[in-house]
Amino acid sequence: MENGPVSCLPTTPKMSKAKKVIEEALENQNPELDLADKGVVSFEEMPGLIDMHNITRITLSHNKIQKVPPGIANLTQLEMLNLFNNHIEELPVSLSSMPKLRILNVGMNRLDSLPRGFGAFAVLEVLDLTYNNLNESSLPGNFFMLETLRALYLGDNDFETIPPEIGQLKNLQILVLRENDLIDIPKEIGYLPRLRELHIQANRLTVLPPELGNLDLFGNKSVLRMEFNPWVAPIADQLQVGVSHVIDYIRSETYRYLYNRHIAARGPPPPKLNDKTRKISRNRQYS
Repeated sequence: MENGPVSCLPTTPKMSKAKKVIEEALENQNPELDLADKGVVSFEEMPGLIDMHNITRITLSHNKIQKVPPGIANLTQLEMLNLFNNHIEELPVSLSSMPKLRILNVGMNRLDSLPRGFGAFAVLEVLDLTYNNLNESSLPGNFFMLETLRALYLGDNDFETIPPEIGQLKNLQILVLRENDLIDIPKEIGYLPRLRELHIQANRLTVLPPELGNLDLFGNKSVLRMEFNPWVAPIADQLQVGVSHVIDYIRSETYRYLYNRHIAARGPPPPKLNDKTRKISRNRQYS
């Protein structure tokens, strides 16, 4: 028998492609690495990656990565990390110590919590957590200390409420909360001075805090999406005419009276309309 040792790592063409990309980047000192859709399951399949100290951008989207090693924090020049559409269930605590990371995309994974200290990123501007299993209990205590954040994507998760501390994100320009289970949103969102995009469609919202009338959401580049919610009749009627009419209405004394009366008499929240038990992010079986 002259059979050699059997490797436990996959030897698919895609895996060898990933290794080749890394070798070429090392040779050419390329600061950007694109490893999207290479069939990668673990960082062990990408030898040398953690030692690429000059790297500024890494794209690892559309793979099958299950775990991010703490050593990722050694990449102190990294500005963008894209892990969209993998099988990641947890992130390392060390991630938030990366001094230059501005863009982090971990959308479409299997996260049901975030590590302690996650709000310690020094310069993070864009955070995409879309399509995971996060809720208000998943966020560490310092999450809303991300003062440099300009865009926060929390769509397609399991939030029923958003903590009022969101009002600390004074630089936030884009906030996406669509397709959660939100039964209300905090008035503090109305005090985010730079907010120009707010997506709250497809939740369980019935009323809006009057403070949302403080926002300027009518410019050419402004967006307010609020359809597919069980709004009270006056809001639903105004929405049929147009979103601008809703904002004008919630700025009125008539609405403030209705809102206070509604909150005082509030009954049980509307039922959940979406069955999320079959979400891909719930699946713990890896192919």
